[in-house]
This record gives sequence, C-alpha cells and structure tokens, in this order.
Amino acid sequence: EVKLVESGGGSVQPGGSLTLTCQGSEFPFRDFGMYWYRQPPGKERVWVGTIFNTGGTAYSEAVKGRFTISRDNAKQAMYLQMDNLKPEDAGVYTCRAGTDYWGQGTQVTVSS
Repeated sequence: EVKLVESGGGSVQPGGSLTLTCQGSEFPFRDFGMYWYRQPPGKERVWVGTIFNTGGTAYSEAVKGRFTISRDNAKQAMYLQMDNLKPEDAGVYTCRAGTDYWGQGTQVTVSS
C-alpha cells in the first residue's frame, strides 16, 4: 500500500524556520514528481511547490525565495525547508506523489 507521511510541523514565530518531511513508501519514489500543498484555516488547499523526478523545482509566487524543496531518493523522502515564515504561511501542509497519492498533512502555525 502506498504511504505518504508528513512530519516536522509545529508552531514558530514570524521570521522563523521549519523543515517538513514527506516520507514515502511502497512505490518507486525516484520516478515520481512530488508536490507540497497547504491549506490555510478556513481556505482551500493551494499548491506550494514541486520537485520533479529530475530534481528540478517550481514554487508558487507566495513562497518563492523563502521555501526550498529537496528530495533524497535513497531515503524515499522529500523535504520542505521554510525560512522567514509569515503568519500567512500557517496551515496544514500535505504532500502528494504523482497524481494519485496524498499524505494526511502536518500542521504549521506561525504566530507571535
């Protein structure tokens, strides 16, 4: 059974940093494009960024320059390094593998 498990969420002050991990299993991780999404409180889920199976990346304008996505295919893990966090970055962060597989999400809170 394909599994995606996010971790690393928590509470941080504005300007702080967090690193999220998406741990995959039971699928050929290295062949899949991987995606991060977030859902702010009371709002719809939005795309944050992508790391392709080639290692190339793409980011939403809201996070470009502050967030960095990386992957370790040997560990079947994807990471989201979030720096200079803002209150509007708060929400549930979820990872996706390809088009079909989603994790359950991890909560990020940004407040003073």
